Amino acid sequence: MILEILSYPNKKLYEVSSEVVEFDEKLHELLDDMYETMIAKDGIGLAAIQVGVAKRVLIINLVNEEGIQDKTELLEVINPKFELKQGECVYQEGCLSVPGFYEDVKRAEFVKVSYQDRFGNAQSIEADGLLAIALQHENDHLEGHLFIEKIGFNKRKRFDKEYKEAQKTSSTKNKSERKIRHQDDK
Repeated sequence: MILEILSYPNKKLYEVSSEVVEFDEKLHELLDDMYETMIAKDGIGLAAIQVGVAKRVLIINLVNEEGIQDKTELLEVINPKFELKQGECVYQEGCLSVPGFYEDVKRAEFVKVSYQDRFGNAQSIEADGLLAIALQHENDHLEGHLFIEKIGFNKRKRFDKEYKEAQKTSSTKNKSERKIRHQDDK
């Protein structure tokens, strides 16, 4: 089932997620629904809090060399713990909860993460490149943070201004559309 993705400035996005203790059918259903939602929205990663569930759950499915998002390469990460962060890189990020906005973000270049899979089994992964970026980005969601908090004061001010203008434009457009529909109903 495709779930609704919460958008900035929804306050729920700033909630710190709690640890998963039950690895049951309900968790499996959440993971499956998150995958369907992420694919439907053309994302490569999604944290449970983005669909309103404050649990330490995230998924990542990068596009492979053939340009395909192969479900067999889906990474389901529950209760992640970063064991190591090394180096530094800058990567242009976007977010399903901040649609249409992309900006350069500085993050660790290499990470080692321990986590549990959907059955509660202990796992670990070492990653660099886009996978390392995605792990850090999605984990930030679990800590109640959005990538726009990492973009610097001036860029953040510009973002806030542009976002508010876009919201006003969208709101005005929606009111106009409702007005037109209302007149058509007469």
